[in-house]
Amino acid sequence: MNSDKFGSALLLGSIMVAVSVLGASWAVSQSVYRVTDRLAAMTLDVAERGDAQPAPSAPARGRRPDPAKRYEIDLGSAPVLGPASAPVTVVEWSDFQCPFCSRVWPTVKRVREEYGDQVRVVFKHLPLPMHSKAPGAHAAAEAAHRQGRFWEMHDRIFADPAAMGPDQYPVWAAEMGLNMDQFGSDASSPEVKSQVDADMAQAMELGVSGTPSFFINGRFLSGAQPYESFKRMIDEELREDS
Repeated sequence: MNSDKFGSALLLGSIMVAVSVLGASWAVSQSVYRVTDRLAAMTLDVAERGDAQPAPSAPARGRRPDPAKRYEIDLGSAPVLGPASAPVTVVEWSDFQCPFCSRVWPTVKRVREEYGDQVRVVFKHLPLPMHSKAPGAHAAAEAAHRQGRFWEMHDRIFADPAAMGPDQYPVWAAEMGLNMDQFGSDASSPEVKSQVDADMAQAMELGVSGTPSFFINGRFLSGAQPYESFKRMIDEELREDS
């Protein structure tokens, strides 16, 4: 091979190598961009949820409650902390097996301590499908509610989530001094199941898709939010009421 042909072949080979490298670099960069975009979307989704745990069968994200709207919430016979005359009502949809629900409860208690009779807290049941122990826990709490002791059972369940189970609820009920025959009957009754189901249906109608979810005088607040988020909204409601 003469020098001219050799030079041409060398030049052609160099061009082909350069094109291959550029093509590979472009493919890698596009993959990186796709992964980055996906991670950004996941991060945004977590931020929007505020640590709320979603229900797999819940409504699509487009049907979530609008924080700018005010919703009418039927309280029914739900457990309540605080007087009916309180100018601010905080309604919580909660799951006893949800770690974010137990995490936010001290914040809710702080709200009650700081605001006293200006705020009442209402509990609504929303056991999520991925939590196998949740239905039994909600039935036990609702059965305790039938004897006026909901919040005590509520606190015991959240204080020791590892102990959750059908053998433990009667132990707690006995320690609380409940009528055990009534407790056992209520916990397995269709009426208690209907109450839990009604709370879940109400959540779905509102577009609530995860726990914990709050409505402060009908205004939506999602997830295990810090105390400051509750304070801001409660103070706004109190100013409007004054």
